[in-house]
Amino acid sequence: MGERRLRDPLAAHERLRDKVAHALRAALISGELRPGSVYSAPALAADFGISATPVREAMLDLAREGLVEPLRNKGFRITEVSERDLDQFTEIRALIEIPTVGLVARTAARERLEALRPVAEEIVAAARAHDLIGYLEADRRFHLGLLALAGNERLVEAVGDLRKRSRLYGLTRLDERGELLPSAEEHLELLELCLAGDAPGAEACTARHLGKIRSLWAQARDEPVEAAPKLCLGGSPRPRIL
Repeated sequence: MGERRLRDPLAAHERLRDKVAHALRAALISGELRPGSVYSAPALAADFGISATPVREAMLDLAREGLVEPLRNKGFRITEVSERDLDQFTEIRALIEIPTVGLVARTAARERLEALRPVAEEIVAAARAHDLIGYLEADRRFHLGLLALAGNERLVEAVGDLRKRSRLYGLTRLDERGELLPSAEEHLELLELCLAGDAPGAEACTARHLGKIRSLWAQARDEPVEAAPKLCLGGSPRPRIL
């Protein structure tokens, strides 16, 4: 009993930390937390209505993902990605992913490709449901899972790191314009090309998909950002979990 009483508060703390991290990622995607701006854990905690400790721990989780950088005695700065940075990230991803997807289309076992179908369908479902966090998470699992079929773990790690550094901002506005669903449906198209063993087609689809993502990101960056509303924990408009 004593051990369980110790574990339960720890588990609750971890769940709160995860919820805070989830809310912060959503705020980054929607533009509520702006690139280049500095935020302190106590100030964010006040917005959330919780103590600063889980917020600080969640921000450290985001720092490990490259989404923010800690500043001594100040807080955390939201990582900025310049146009030049994004062009270079996209170029590197294209150099890696396009030929790798072609290799997967030529060599991957059908059953292993079919195992990715539920993930591709999850991407489309998330886009239709306007679930941006779910969209990005499923998109990450699909692309890295597809690349993993080439058998090079270090390649998958490299692309995963590039994806973190070139994450999308302003997805909320793109979702409102209905531009995410066509991109989501390309994942099913890519899967079918791989299943058909059409390496040139799969490579062309990957190139088109990467180019579209780059274009969408640029459109979101060019649009004016409205004043950021008060942060909260949870999903749809300003709910709280506490």
